[in-house]
Amino acid sequence: MKNVIVYVDGFNLYFGLKSKGWKKYYWTDLVRLSNNLLKSDQKLIKTKYFTSFVSSPPDKSKRQKTYIEALESLDDIEIFYGKYQSNNIICPNCKYKMIKPNEKMTDVNIAVEILKDAFENRFETALLISADSDLAAPIKTIRNLFANKQVILAFPPDRFSFELTKFANGYFTIGKHNLKKILFPEEVKKRDGFVLKMPERWKSENI
Repeated sequence: MKNVIVYVDGFNLYFGLKSKGWKKYYWTDLVRLSNNLLKSDQKLIKTKYFTSFVSSPPDKSKRQKTYIEALESLDDIEIFYGKYQSNNIICPNCKYKMIKPNEKMTDVNIAVEILKDAFENRFETALLISADSDLAAPIKTIRNLFANKQVILAFPPDRFSFELTKFANGYFTIGKHNLKKILFPEEVKKRDGFVLKMPERWKSENI
């Protein structure tokens, strides 16, 4: 069996699902999803999830916190945090001020982890769920240094990066057939016994 580590760009996956209107799948058990994406001769070693805490609006922050706590109830997953900040943007023409959210550090954290795992020989295949072109450099480095390792891209729904495909060993887009039986139950019991509930707003979807 070939060892696989799955690296999940949380916001890239979230916005891909959002653009499709697939809200129900915000409540995805990422370990189940990871296993759904593997081939029969592959073994999941770890799922690594990269995200940042959203501070506002409060209801969105609460839903995210609930989801992250659900993920923390799983074995075989690690969560890495970047920074999520709001920047004030001024339109040069009308001088209108707007707030633009900006997520930082996820690409750096993914690059560090995927390279570290390659050097520590923890995988034969790295499966990257992202379409962030900033990750082209670490993929290229792995291809150049490790002839026996593969990097496969699993593009989130409605996402694609030609730049990444130039360096990866292969790629596909996550579709409906990959999303079968991957949701958490509507109630998830934490390790301390507290019961988390799927946010009501996520229960309607277009899939």
